[in-house]
Amino acid sequence: MDNMKILLYPDPALRKKAEPIREITEEVRQKAEEMVELMYEAEGIGLAATQVGWPIKLLVKDAPAESTDGHIFINPIITHREGETLEEEGCLSLPGVFGKIPRAERVAVVAYNLQGERLEIDAEGVAARVWQHEIDHFSGILILDKMTPASSMASARRLKEMETDHRERAAGSRIL
Repeated sequence: MDNMKILLYPDPALRKKAEPIREITEEVRQKAEEMVELMYEAEGIGLAATQVGWPIKLLVKDAPAESTDGHIFINPIITHREGETLEEEGCLSLPGVFGKIPRAERVAVVAYNLQGERLEIDAEGVAARVWQHEIDHFSGILILDKMTPASSMASARRLKEMETDHRERAAGSRIL
C-alpha cells in the first residue's frame, strides 16, 4: 500500500464491505502503523482500513480514555449498546462535512490487538462514538447515511462539491 492516503467521498471503495482479518502478518502490522501516522497527520481520532482502500476489519483510534495499550484494533465487534445521544460528527473521508448523528452513549467492544490478544473494551461519550463511527465504515456506512434531515440539508452543497471534484479528478486521470 505505497503512498497510503485517505479516500474522499464519493470514492466507491468507501462503500465496500470489509472482511475479517484471518492472520496478523507483518504486512498487516506495517500498514496498521502507517494508518496510525496518517490518522494523526490528518488530525483525526479514528480511521478505518476501508478509508484507505483496504477492505479489512481493522481500525486505528486515539484511545486515551480507554484502558488499552495500543491504537490498533482488529476485527472489532460492538457487543452491547446503551443509552442514546445526538452529537455532531465529522469524518476524515468527508472533510468539511459535519452533522448530528444519533449514537449509543455507551458501548462494549470485543477486538484483538496486533499480538492476537482478545480485548474487552467499555467506552462512553466520544470514545463510544468513535467505535460506532469506525465500525460503520466496515459496512460501507458513512455519516451522511445517518445524519438528521437538517444536517443533511446543511451538508448538501459540500457533498455536491466533493462529487464534482471526484468526477473531475476521474476525468483528468483518463486524459493522456
